[in-house]
This record gives sequence, structure tokens and C-alpha cells, in this order.
Amino acid sequence: MAPFIFLSLLFLFLHYPLLSLSTNPEGNALHALRSRLFDPNNVLQSWDPTLVNPCTWFHVTCDSNNHVIRLDLGNSNVSGTLGPELGQLQHLQFLELYRNDLTGKIPEELGNLKSLISMDLYDNKLEGKIPKSFGKLKSLKFLRLNSNKLTGSIPRELTHLTDLKILDVSNNDLCGTIPVEGNFESFPMESFENNRFSGPELKGLVPYDFGC
Repeated sequence: MAPFIFLSLLFLFLHYPLLSLSTNPEGNALHALRSRLFDPNNVLQSWDPTLVNPCTWFHVTCDSNNHVIRLDLGNSNVSGTLGPELGQLQHLQFLELYRNDLTGKIPEELGNLKSLISMDLYDNKLEGKIPKSFGKLKSLKFLRLNSNKLTGSIPRELTHLTDLKILDVSNNDLCGTIPVEGNFESFPMESFENNRFSGPELKGLVPYDFGC
């Protein structure tokens, strides 16, 4: 009986390899990202969904517990959109997607990446508003969203990020006023240039961003 059970399990593994990935939400999230992207240079060729986890994939870094902590796809000539699945990378610390041809909106679900230290989405064609959910990224130190097509005002939730050292939203189509709370006073004006800001807020007054 034992050899029969072994052969049955082997048959299932060989004929249904995707079962090995179904228990790994991080692998599922990255495979979902790959399905959204056009990859003319085949930089994602190693992203094999039949593997138990994505730690052997190129451009993916894991910690000693096989959790994805870094995604490096900067300057990779990929295009497409970002999906909510990225919010499942709960241990991600570095999200590097700069200098590509990404379009569409930034998913609100990126605000679930509580371990995130650096987010680089600059030099793409992302549009829509900066998600208010970014205010939950308490570990975030570097946020670069410059050179996209973002609109709306800067979410006040970003002023709650006390560890934020670098913020760059220049070269977008943002409007309203520039906050002066939190760390925002320390950010150089170059971080906000080439937008439609009416200037810094006046301390003690509620910012007037209606109709922005």
C-alpha cells in the first residue's frame, strides 16, 4: 500500500505543480505582477510559478525565513500596471520600480506594506492621486514619486511619517498647498517643483485645497 500512496503523491506533484505555489501568498503576488507586465527583455524569465517560493527568482531578495524583502525591477524596460496583490508582500522593505513605463494608478494596497523602508516609483507614467494609505507606512524613510503624471494634493497623512527622510514628488501635476507639518519643513523645495502648488501652507491655518 505504501508504494501506491507514494506513486499517487508523485503523480499529483508532477501533474499539478502549481499546487506548490498556492500556499505561498508572496509568490502568488509576484506572479500576479508578472501577468500584468509586458517584459520585452525577459528580465522576469526566472519567475517560475511552479517553485515553492520566489526566493530563487532574479530581482527578488528574501531573508533567512524565505520572506520577500526586496523587489528590484528598476530600469528594466517593463510596462503595464500595478495591482493590489503587491499589498500581500507583508515583509517587503524595498520596492524599486523606477525608470520603467508603468501606467495606471498606484494601488491603495501598497499602504499595507508595514515593513517598507524605501519606495522608488519615479520616472514612470503613473497617474491618479497619491494614496492616503501611505500614511500607514511608519517605517518608510525614502519615498520617490517624481516624474510621473500624479494629480491631486499631497495627502496630509504623509506628515505623520516621522521616519521619512527623503520625499520627492517633483515633475507631476500635483496641486494645492505644500504641508509644513512633520518632516515636511526639512524637505528642499526642489522636491516639489514643476507641479501646480500654490505654495507652502501658512502655519496655524487649515490648507485650502478644495477644487485642486
